[in-house]
Amino acid sequence: MSRVASAPARWSTRRKVLLVLAVLFAVFAVYEYVTLPDAAPLEKENPKTTALIEKRAEEAREAGKKARRRQQWVPLNAISKSAVAAVLISEDAAFYVHEGVDTVEMRKALEEAWEKGHLGRGASTITQQLAKNLWLSTDRSLLRKAKELVLTRRLEDALTKKRILTLYLNVVEWGQGVYGIEAGAREHFGVSASQLTVAQGAIMAAMLPAPRKRSPSSGSRALWKRAHWIVDQLESVNRINAAQAAEARSEIDRLLGRAKPAADGAADEDDSDEG
Repeated sequence: MSRVASAPARWSTRRKVLLVLAVLFAVFAVYEYVTLPDAAPLEKENPKTTALIEKRAEEAREAGKKARRRQQWVPLNAISKSAVAAVLISEDAAFYVHEGVDTVEMRKALEEAWEKGHLGRGASTITQQLAKNLWLSTDRSLLRKAKELVLTRRLEDALTKKRILTLYLNVVEWGQGVYGIEAGAREHFGVSASQLTVAQGAIMAAMLPAPRKRSPSSGSRALWKRAHWIVDQLESVNRINAAQAAEARSEIDRLLGRAKPAADGAADEDDSDEG
């Protein structure tokens, strides 16, 4: 009789444990949500630093080096239009259409992840990248991804698309200790962001998946291939004409020291995201 009576008792105990765990999880989730940063101040204020800048500074200190930081804020109208178009075509072609998360691209990324067994690049929008860059760590945990989605929603609710794009272009990493497109243009090509050519803008955009690996002087095959692809896309959507595209391809080859991009199916040894 005691054995029969013990089963309901065990189930009752398990239910209590599960209930306690559920309550603790809910409390934790609420705490995490309410303590996440507010995006509203960014409507008029530029951030003095970002989580990524602080992370890179910490990495430099741990390596016994002095942290390098090159950054100069510029408005969107002070950036070459072809360079802006190149970044959008490369990183988030649907930027002005989606509300922070590109569900089509996310579905494709998940399908690809299922086939390959790991989540690759391609699912994050510019708004998601900005949220991660401003406030989050570089780890790939589910908790960080959940925070990223909440903060993405906050950015989209609080700011215009123009402001989000301006912030992104001014804080994104463009090389070792280089942040923002103005500093990137001066670092890699010796010109201001407003003077970037179609080719230079395409190279800058092509650097973004792994900017510290894919510098124009690195000899990166992936950078060269991606820059050509971006020019092809710009031409296909009529952002540049055929003559401009041909000129840009020649300039890319000259700047990167190559003559012909690899076949589309070729693997890129340095195509990984740096986090």
